[in-house]
Amino acid sequence: MRTIDGSHGEGGGQILRTALTLSILAEEPVRIENIRANRSHPGLRPQHLTAVRAAAAVCNANLDGDELDSQTVTMVPGGRAQPGTYAFDVAQASVGGSAGSIGLIFQTVLLPLALVDGKSTLTLRGGTHVAWAPSVSYLEHVFLPTVSRMGIQAQIELERWGFYPAGGGEARVRIQGRERALEPIQITTRGDLERVWGIAAVTNLPSHIPQRMANRARNVLAEEGLKAQVEPRRLQGAGPGAGIFLFAEYDNAIAGFTAYGRKGLPANKVADNVCEDLLVFHRAQAPIDPHLADQLILPMAFASGSSQIVATEVTRHLLTNLWVVRQFLEREVWVDEDLDELGRVVMKEEGGGV
Repeated sequence: MRTIDGSHGEGGGQILRTALTLSILAEEPVRIENIRANRSHPGLRPQHLTAVRAAAAVCNANLDGDELDSQTVTMVPGGRAQPGTYAFDVAQASVGGSAGSIGLIFQTVLLPLALVDGKSTLTLRGGTHVAWAPSVSYLEHVFLPTVSRMGIQAQIELERWGFYPAGGGEARVRIQGRERALEPIQITTRGDLERVWGIAAVTNLPSHIPQRMANRARNVLAEEGLKAQVEPRRLQGAGPGAGIFLFAEYDNAIAGFTAYGRKGLPANKVADNVCEDLLVFHRAQAPIDPHLADQLILPMAFASGSSQIVATEVTRHLLTNLWVVRQFLEREVWVDEDLDELGRVVMKEEGGGV
């Protein structure tokens, strides 16, 4: 049994999720200790507990420590992941419900189901657009189009928006698995900008709020010479929420940016925040945004040959994710953090995988 220190490096929930994914793919028992030990509220929160139970469900694993606030979890896979139909609801992990991110549950089980022959369908319920986690919109328009180039065949469809703190959102996922290793990916230049577009969305709030966010974003980007199409949307949900989601599509890459509203924060300021992030990225010239770089580590680890990406930043989160991968897999990994102030990640090994 492999033992993983959940307090290593960045010390967040990503260590738990990556370890669970690798445990399934390696068909090896794993014990994760000190889970989120340095956080203000350590241990498993509802979204982490749901990810643990989802991982166990797809490989018929035995679990120990799967309860809220637990800082130690042991999982013994019952075999390979089994394609099928699954449903996971973050709200069921906590009395009174939860708006925990369903994107984190998706990330935990995607690769195990994508690397086994057969079709899988997932129904995920909870927070679809939550801070400090990949939104369903980001997964749909940035992450999945990028990893499709590696052979991952998956689609995620947003059925119902769920902002923090009410949650109540829903997404449907379809995965067509494959038995063979993924194709390597090379994204070192981004090419010309093709378009900038986005969505300014609210639930249970007046229609002028998304309109103001959309107008402000278009105007701010126009001042920098970027033409953007931003659609305002007013939707119904379990509770009030607001956010703006922008996407920059280049010849060779896609990047995504998010800003959420909150009580007392003007709509124009929300738009300013997301535009600032997009403009900083655009000026940096790298093809991969920091969030996508982190999310590509696991697919790169299961690709044959050599993969290489260049990101605007090598984050502590990314380095921690690489550390977890090294606990399970023998890969040659080179990280260069002094590439004209950008960051290059190279992962090599013929054959890939465990």
